[in-house]
Amino acid sequence: MAYINCENVSFAYENQVVVSDLNFQVNEGDYLCIIGENGSGKTTLLKGLLGLKKPFQGQIILGDGLKPTQIGYVPQQTEAQRDFPASVWEVVLSGCLNRRGIRPGFSKEDKARAEKNMELMGISDLRKRSFRELSGGQRQRALLARSLCATEKILLLDEPTTGLDPVAIEEFYRLMQELNQKHDITILMVSHAIREAVEHASHILHLSQGSYFFGTVKEYEESDAGKYFMGGESHG
Repeated sequence: MAYINCENVSFAYENQVVVSDLNFQVNEGDYLCIIGENGSGKTTLLKGLLGLKKPFQGQIILGDGLKPTQIGYVPQQTEAQRDFPASVWEVVLSGCLNRRGIRPGFSKEDKARAEKNMELMGISDLRKRSFRELSGGQRQRALLARSLCATEKILLLDEPTTGLDPVAIEEFYRLMQELNQKHDITILMVSHAIREAVEHASHILHLSQGSYFFGTVKEYEESDAGKYFMGGESHG
């Protein structure tokens, strides 16, 4: 079942085409990493998938009844986020906002969902802690629990390991694998780390200026782009 289908999609940013004639799909259970150099359109594509930016050509079709508000989104961590003056519980529970519609307050179901996702991320003991006091890895877990409150289907993550130490990065990828394989969450991640992407993902979308590669990890490793970039990384 295809959750996302991109058909001949092109995006422009400040009148400059950054992504051109893109065709790919994300199926239920996929773990897709979007990689590429700075300026290749990764963030622009992400905004398009979230319904925040319209393609000037082609279309993005959401399948299986998926709505943009049902895509769990973990943005890049910023200084403003890190200084957010709220408890971990408040941050996680806010992930239920889209789900509650116009009714005031959070329901028992919302609170139970937040509890379940905090438990899943191993942060139940941090519920009363201030978000700003957390380590980078703990913050990422809180943001993941929050995004899981918005979806049971698909997570979209933008450079989620930026600023994390090596131990937290390894732990993060372990969590992603668990969510994907044990909890059937489809994952779509923008990453600058090609080696980790190839190690953990099922599919790769590599954006380059004016072209792209889309396929399985095995196909990527055998492609010219994969050989060039993987080779470049192993020597660098």
